[in-house]
Amino acid sequence: MVVLVFSMVCGVYICLICLKQINIQTKTNTIQVIERPCGGNGIELPEMPYGHYPNPKTFSRAECEGNPVRFFAILSMQRSGSGWFESLLNSHINVSSNGEIFSVRIRRENVSSIVQTLDKVYNLDWLSSAAKNQCSAAVGFKWMLNQGLMEHHKEILEYFNHKGVSAIFLFRRNLLRRMVSDLANSYDRRAKLLNGTHKAHVHSAQEAEKLSEYKPTINSTSLVTDLKNSELTVAKALEYFNSTRHIVLYYEDIVKNRTKLKEVQEFLRLPKMKLTSRHVKIHQGSLRDHVMNWDDVNKTLTGTAYERFLRSDY
Repeated sequence: MVVLVFSMVCGVYICLICLKQINIQTKTNTIQVIERPCGGNGIELPEMPYGHYPNPKTFSRAECEGNPVRFFAILSMQRSGSGWFESLLNSHINVSSNGEIFSVRIRRENVSSIVQTLDKVYNLDWLSSAAKNQCSAAVGFKWMLNQGLMEHHKEILEYFNHKGVSAIFLFRRNLLRRMVSDLANSYDRRAKLLNGTHKAHVHSAQEAEKLSEYKPTINSTSLVTDLKNSELTVAKALEYFNSTRHIVLYYEDIVKNRTKLKEVQEFLRLPKMKLTSRHVKIHQGSLRDHVMNWDDVNKTLTGTAYERFLRSDY
């Protein structure tokens, strides 16, 4: 009888302990996690939606199929350092950035063609020289603001947020230097100064020097309006895609402070590596040495909000 009573007491005690643990676990599982809104650079957003496991149709990820992949898009304007920046990213062993894919008009004809292209890129089925295939930890491309991005911003924003695409904004503080670079690049597209070949980016000092010999003439009459319109375009892009997980970078900041590249790698949750590029800057030194009608430009901008552009080195 003593043994029987002791067994019953022990059984009741064990049941009470188990019920208590189940109750605690139930309460724990019902705790709601409140997501913090996106902050200044968007890094604070929850991380779960941003690690993806693509299943490409064109190859097998093999032993890397269990490794998460981050999706990103570099949103920029022509001649803002995006080519140089992308080459830095692609020097990372785990990054595949596929270039300016929407420069081809047919890919941005409508929202359907845009989405179809995006799906192909983020499923790792977009094959390019930059593709790391199996062991890509981050995959993306460059997207210029004038390549359908602004016209279809609502649909693209919805796609980014649904698919968990992180936006890397890259702009240039000195919009006058961007204008000079853009005019010179447009001229070389026609003139092909390097042995009959147009090169938007060069890899040697000799090539850079040859291209910098051309000095564009800037329309001083519309200069202030043109700079203001560029500013408005940048502001609209930031407004349109503010709700995405994003980071904002400026070309000049990266040139002066390479720790910015560490911030980008942290943003994409990549293992830290030293990033390198073979790109050589074309228009170096004082801006006055690269503008044909410098006196007119200097006179037009002096005393305006854009006067600071006259003296900036980058």
